[in-house]
Amino acid sequence: MALAREDSSPLFAGTAAGTLRLILYLALTMVLMVLDHRNGWMWRMRYATSVIVEPVYRLAGLPAAGMRTLSVAFADRKLLTEQNQRLREDLLLANAKLNRMAAVAEQNERLKELLATQHSLELNVQLARVIGVDLGGSPHRLMLSLGARDGVTQGQAVIDAHGLMGQVIEVLPTTSVVMLVTDPNHAVPVVVERTGLRTVAYGSRDGGMLSLPNVPMAADVRAGDKLLTSGLGGRFPPGFPVGEVRSIGQSPSGLFLEAHARPAADLDRSEYVLLLHDQPEPAGPPAPVAAMGPPADMAPSPADAATPAQTPAAAGKPTPAPAASAPAVQP
Repeated sequence: MALAREDSSPLFAGTAAGTLRLILYLALTMVLMVLDHRNGWMWRMRYATSVIVEPVYRLAGLPAAGMRTLSVAFADRKLLTEQNQRLREDLLLANAKLNRMAAVAEQNERLKELLATQHSLELNVQLARVIGVDLGGSPHRLMLSLGARDGVTQGQAVIDAHGLMGQVIEVLPTTSVVMLVTDPNHAVPVVVERTGLRTVAYGSRDGGMLSLPNVPMAADVRAGDKLLTSGLGGRFPPGFPVGEVRSIGQSPSGLFLEAHARPAADLDRSEYVLLLHDQPEPAGPPAPVAAMGPPADMAPSPADAATPAQTPAAAGKPTPAPAASAPAVQP
C-alpha cells in the first residue's frame, strides 16, 4: 500500500506566515551585522569555531598530504640516488686521474734522477724500460725493452739512479735479460768505501740481500759501511754504489767473517734503467813478451855465420899434422 506523500511547506511561502518569517529573519540579520560591526562578535565566534574545525580539515587532508609526501619522497630519493651515483663516478674518475698524475710525477722524478746520474758522471748510457720478470720464473732476473737490434751486448752493466742493478746475461732481438746482483749465481768485486777493503759480494738465497762470506777476521767492517764497485775484472766500472752493510758475523767455517748488505739500487721499484756502454774489456793475463836479440849492428855477417865457431876446448888442443902423401912413381 502506498504511503501518502507529505508535502512540506516552503520556508518563505506566499502566505502571511511566510512573509512574517522573512521579515523576522531580515531583522535578525541586520541586528547581527550591526553587532558584528561594532563589537566583532562574529569574528570571535569564527575564531573560536576554527579551533574546533581546523583539526577536522587537517584530518580530512591527511590522505592527500600523505600521498603528496610519498611521491615527493620517492622522487627526491630517486634524484638523490642518481646524483649520488654521478658523484661517485666523478669521484672515482678524479681519484684515477689523481693517481695517474701521481704515478706520472713519480716516473718523471725517477727519469730526472737517471738523467742527473748520466750528466754528472758523463757516461755513455742507454735508457731501457723494465717490461717484466724473466719467463724462467726467477725473481732475480728482469726483462728489458731493448735487445740486439738496439745495440745491447751480453755482459753490459745495468744501473739505476741509486746504484748497480746487475748485468745483461742474455740478448734477444728486441729484448734482453738482466741478472740482478741479488741472484745467487751473481758476484761482483766490491770495495769498502771507508777502509778500502776489497772483497766479493754474492747474491743471497735468503731474499733481496747481498752476502760477503770471505771477509778477513782482522778486517774493519761495520754496519753502515758503503760498498762500491772496485773495477777488478773490468766487468763493472769502479765507483758505483752496490750496497750498504747491515750486519756482520762469523761465517759457518769460522775462518772468515760474513757480512750481509742491502742493495743500493731500487731493484723492486725501478721502471727505467741505464745500460752502460764503452766499458773496458775484462782484464786477462798479460800478452807474451816478444823475444829480444842483439842489436842490428852486432849481428854476425853471413860469412861468419857459415864458419863454425871454435870452442875454447878445441882452441887448447894441438891441431893434428896432415898425413904425408906417397911419392910419385917414375915411369
